[in-house]
Amino acid sequence: MEDVLAYLERHHERDLADLQSFVRIPSVSTDSRHREDVRRAAQWVATRLIDAGVTDAAVNDTDGHPVVTASWTFAEGAPTVLVYGHYDVQPPDPVDRWDSPPFEPTERDGKLFARGVSDDKAPMLIPIRVAEAFLKTRGHLPVNVKFLFEGEEEVGSPHLGDFVRANAERLAADFVLSADGGMWRADIPTLTVSARGLCALEFTVRGPGKDLHSGRHGGALHNPLHAIAQMVASLHDEEGRVAVAHFYDGALAISEAIRADTAALPFHDEAYLADVGASDTFGESGYSTLERQWYRPTLELNGLWGGYIGEGSKTVLPSEAHAKITCRLVPGQDPARIRALIEAHLRAHTPRGVTLSFNKDDHGAAAYRIPDDHVGLTVAREALEIVYDRPPLVVGMGGSIPICDTFRSVLGIDTVFFSFAVGDENIHAPNEFFRLPRFFEGARAWTAYFEGLAKTSPSATSGTVARA
Repeated sequence: MEDVLAYLERHHERDLADLQSFVRIPSVSTDSRHREDVRRAAQWVATRLIDAGVTDAAVNDTDGHPVVTASWTFAEGAPTVLVYGHYDVQPPDPVDRWDSPPFEPTERDGKLFARGVSDDKAPMLIPIRVAEAFLKTRGHLPVNVKFLFEGEEEVGSPHLGDFVRANAERLAADFVLSADGGMWRADIPTLTVSARGLCALEFTVRGPGKDLHSGRHGGALHNPLHAIAQMVASLHDEEGRVAVAHFYDGALAISEAIRADTAALPFHDEAYLADVGASDTFGESGYSTLERQWYRPTLELNGLWGGYIGEGSKTVLPSEAHAKITCRLVPGQDPARIRALIEAHLRAHTPRGVTLSFNKDDHGAAAYRIPDDHVGLTVAREALEIVYDRPPLVVGMGGSIPICDTFRSVLGIDTVFFSFAVGDENIHAPNEFFRLPRFFEGARAWTAYFEGLAKTSPSATSGTVARA
């Protein structure tokens, strides 16, 4: 790997400048005001791929934000991997909680702070850098590589599924290698083998037809804020278990092997609480904190609002109240069924005097777990051990990667998570950052991965490769 790594070292400062340029683009996919910024980020990615030597890079339109594709498939007889990532980012709010402007990359203590730098711009830029290093030094890649970078991951990938189905032949590969995801800790190499699914919904409780004076009308009508508070409180019991009927039906139990592996990890509740600034853990009884975060389903209230929230007092009886909910799901739980169960529960707990309605545009994604014997995991273990001089630990992911289910159902292939972000890098929160040493560590690992994968040969079974 010496020639490729030497190239990466020589161009490290240039690549870091590229990363800074990339994160300056406010590609917030959920905010229509940033639609052109999202497209600008897509074009930036396509141009960077072309500069790397992957000359067929293209920005593909969808009914939402664009998808960037590219490929280098001239390694005859070698496996083909589909590299996935996303260039869209979460909103930076609350902006006043940032120590530096969210879209002005700022380096402090070996970390680069900016929205989207960890999720997913630095990790997805790494395989592009590695592809360039191979092409500029050797003129070829060790394996066939296809690239798929989307601009809607942060809103649930609503249009990527249709794109994959329409381009299934063009995207065909042995498996997906995802630059999205992340490692559990910065000081311990980890390999993620599962991701929880997602079910999201927003609902509105309405009372009177307009906001009313609370002195004149209070005590005569049901206040929507009071009603929604009751409804939200009914979703859990006092032990933190979800109280929605049949919510846990079919949920895959945690195996004894997984429980043993999780218990052996260097994790302590006290250190975790100190890190997040909380006083105690809370959640479904009978499970450890990591088990609840990685392998058990949850229901979380993400937003609750209505009435007057400005400075001072306004004596109003509001006409509406609103709430947002997301559930993290495990294998065996269908997102559409979970949503239907929650809707039924909320209807049953709607007090008289108010009405309930749901936003029908919300999204969901199935949970995912890769088979333990997948060769992509074997290659990942070997690559990480080369970089970190120790075998990686197996962990789960509490978050969701919605496209994994589509890759499996449409393309018939599994997804290997190979990201060099870390779970504590404030993704989706103020002061998101990426550890700059991992920009090179990740490049070294991707280099080792491509070379290790080249030592495999295509299997007779579609969608897999076997060790040669």
